[in-house]
Amino acid sequence: MEQKTRGSCAKLVTATRRLVFILSICTSPLLAQTAKPGQSAQSAHAIAVDHAPKLDGTLNDPLWQSAIPISDFRQREPYEGQPATEKTKVRILYTRHAVYFGIHCYDSQPSRIIATELRRDVRQDLDDHFEILIDSNHNRRGGYVFEVNPLGTQVDGLIVEEQGSGFGTDFDSGWDGVWTSEAKMTVNDWSATVEIPFTTLNFTHSQAVLWGINFKRFIRRKNEEDLWRAYRRTFGITKVSEAGELRGITEIGSGRLFIVKPYALARYDKQTGQNPLFPLTGGVDVKYGLSSNLLLNLTGNTDFADTEVDLQPFNITPFKVFIPEKRQFFLENAGVFNFSLGDQDQLFFSRQIGIDPITGNQVPLNGGAKMTGTLGRLELGVMDVDTRSSGPNPYANFAVVRLKESLWPGSYVGVMGIDKRSGNIFDSFNQTGGADTRLIFFRDWIVDAHMAGMQSPGNPSGASDLGASLSYRSNWLEGLVERRKTAPNFNPEVGFVERTDSNETYGDLTFKIRPKVTGVRELQFEGFLLHAPDTQGTVSTQEWQNTFRAEFNNGGYTDDDIVDVFTQRITTPFHIYKSVFIPTGLYHFTRHQLTYGSGQDRRFTYNFFERFGSYYGGRLNEFRVRCNYRPTAKFSISASETWDRFRLPLPNGKFSVALASLQGNYSFTRFLTFTTILQMDTSNTQAASANLRLRYNYRPDSDLYIIYNVGTQFASIAPANPPQIRETRFAVKYTYSFAP
Repeated sequence: MEQKTRGSCAKLVTATRRLVFILSICTSPLLAQTAKPGQSAQSAHAIAVDHAPKLDGTLNDPLWQSAIPISDFRQREPYEGQPATEKTKVRILYTRHAVYFGIHCYDSQPSRIIATELRRDVRQDLDDHFEILIDSNHNRRGGYVFEVNPLGTQVDGLIVEEQGSGFGTDFDSGWDGVWTSEAKMTVNDWSATVEIPFTTLNFTHSQAVLWGINFKRFIRRKNEEDLWRAYRRTFGITKVSEAGELRGITEIGSGRLFIVKPYALARYDKQTGQNPLFPLTGGVDVKYGLSSNLLLNLTGNTDFADTEVDLQPFNITPFKVFIPEKRQFFLENAGVFNFSLGDQDQLFFSRQIGIDPITGNQVPLNGGAKMTGTLGRLELGVMDVDTRSSGPNPYANFAVVRLKESLWPGSYVGVMGIDKRSGNIFDSFNQTGGADTRLIFFRDWIVDAHMAGMQSPGNPSGASDLGASLSYRSNWLEGLVERRKTAPNFNPEVGFVERTDSNETYGDLTFKIRPKVTGVRELQFEGFLLHAPDTQGTVSTQEWQNTFRAEFNNGGYTDDDIVDVFTQRITTPFHIYKSVFIPTGLYHFTRHQLTYGSGQDRRFTYNFFERFGSYYGGRLNEFRVRCNYRPTAKFSISASETWDRFRLPLPNGKFSVALASLQGNYSFTRFLTFTTILQMDTSNTQAASANLRLRYNYRPDSDLYIIYNVGTQFASIAPANPPQIRETRFAVKYTYSFAP
């Protein structure tokens, strides 16, 4: 085993050297280029102090009064550009080693402030909260975001190329930084104090410091967003190029990031049909700032036992299922490696590394290296990961290079290369490359285009993907026109492509109005048309749909498909359930959808979804409901149920599938939390699964986990619902983060 690991490490070093050599060739003409300084509409000033202010959640320390308050907040929602309905003040101080923010959120109805979440890195969209954006390199393209609620609970993340997470949040929360926060609610308001070390920002400049900066306050009961800058409805805090400037920081100490985080793990594993294992193991993660703009991540004998389990899906389509990444090593700076092919398709999809795409089983990682950051106007990402042989998965090495040259705010031209080398003699390599661009004109017009190709053993023809789109977004109209051609043999094994052999034309138009109707914020009317024959012109997929939506002032909504007309050709029998296979053929069906979500300003919230109509020659009714109850800040519970009722003209074609989950969370404090997820899936003969997790965050970026899991941790992304391998696992994991 030791010999195999040493050999894998040697391959890892060799592959990393290969990538660095390629990178040096690609970037040499660009190293001398620097970003043009942006012109900010407004500046803030930080005041130097000789020692840190008291960080108790209040602004009672006299040091705070020396700072000039920032108070000109304006609404993004609901009334764009109007003054905020509640006053907010922000004060900024700094010492040689950290920057400090004092946040004072006045409130005319303090008893209605909503604060219910104590768990770190959990979405706070059901709470009042405050966000700080710091563009420490002032490249006007991306930055760090630090979010805090009235309980002092922390969420942090990154914005890359002015893009959020893509899942309804302002930023990609995969990045974790070391910072401290406290908050306090009083009879008149709530306030917070935040300390962010310069090392967390990997910031080493000491003279004439200039940052991009912005602030956002969210008032839950009013569903109101207030921002200091970039308060246009089509902007928001992700529009880093519209942020203000922070001046005044100078003569600071070194802020180079260097963190070593070893772990120790004791585990009991028992998979179906195999003997139990009792491994004791350990590994290490390292973060090192090569410069203010470049970060190196190293990981050895990587473990993901503490990663949250996936909610198990039931796939009613003949296509793959997209499931977001949750593992920390791949989440950090993940936006740098984004290469969109359209919709959810990606040229690089990190879940293809270290997780069997069919069974969901983990594939052990020997280790990996990742370098991300900017060199002038060039944004780069370089990654190399080495995996061991496990079950049907041979050893493999994955090398990825991503380069993006910034043109103007939000616009870029880029390239990407992916090289997978495998121990499978029939599939020894898979190489994918592509070029893409995003161009923003007049703030609201966006052109996206890409071309990608692939090589694998046998050099199959028809292994390319070409696409382009034009989109427009304003307060009252959104439109998208897209053309994309995916060849039959395009198979990026380290990417995600829902369907191949497709020549797609797509058009979407959404009208938005804001009527003067009590309780209603916005009405939307959408229609889209998809025509996607195969590359020979034979009908494959067609769909047209009309949708009506209403958004209410309290965060409630309704989303109703008036009609959804669908045509789908099945070329191979589609395994939908147990012994039921949908035969090949051309199918036409029509569906309707009703969706309603309750207001988000209550301790009890719910939403339901009902879709009904024809389905592959029969009928299908889909019903989903989800409820959340937060009686106290320490305890919350949520339950969901999905019930699919099939009536197909096939043997055994009348059946139902139910998926249910129950999630409970109890926070003893902000630093000690217990979570549980219980799931049931009646499409599986062993339907029940459970995950129990206790997390003790005993110091910043250092944790003790106790985990018990029965079932599967990661879900399959393969089509046709393949059987999953169950396991029973008990694990104790200890991590300790320190700066040498």
